[in-house]
Amino acid sequence: MEKGVREFLQKYRDTLLLNRSIAVSGLISFAIGTCFTELYAKYAGPESSIENSIYTLVIGYASYLPIFAYLFYRENKDRYIDPISGSRNTRKLLLDTKKLFTAFSASECVFIVTKTYIHFYQLDLGYLDAYQAYFVAELVAWSVYFVSMNTILKAVKMYGICEDSRKLCHSN
Repeated sequence: MEKGVREFLQKYRDTLLLNRSIAVSGLISFAIGTCFTELYAKYAGPESSIENSIYTLVIGYASYLPIFAYLFYRENKDRYIDPISGSRNTRKLLLDTKKLFTAFSASECVFIVTKTYIHFYQLDLGYLDAYQAYFVAELVAWSVYFVSMNTILKAVKMYGICEDSRKLCHSN
């Protein structure tokens, strides 16, 4: 059993690290968004459901993207350095950036539509407090986001086998 778990972790290490960066930045963004939506609902009132949804989405991205970029860079910075020459491998960096951009763009579109609709709908119904509506919307949207992100990253072959590193690498 332990050997099977170890092999699984070794095989999917790259995916797990990327998802960890997404999850950590998402949790921090979630905490910020929860506070913001509750404060906005308190001061703007219940008739501002669509504004609350949109502003909370913007605040969430303003916190999520820089945190994710930092975590991803920190975990993968050595991957873009040529071990022989010590210079930056710009080609590999650009290739991975394109793949990440593709996956993020499509997944974020799905996330935005899902979260905004559910958040607005829950606020408009008025059965839940603002932070509860935000929680439900985030939970559903993040579930859809993780599935779409990992599916797209697999389709664009973000993960491959590196001979000298277990970090993210493109397949040749």
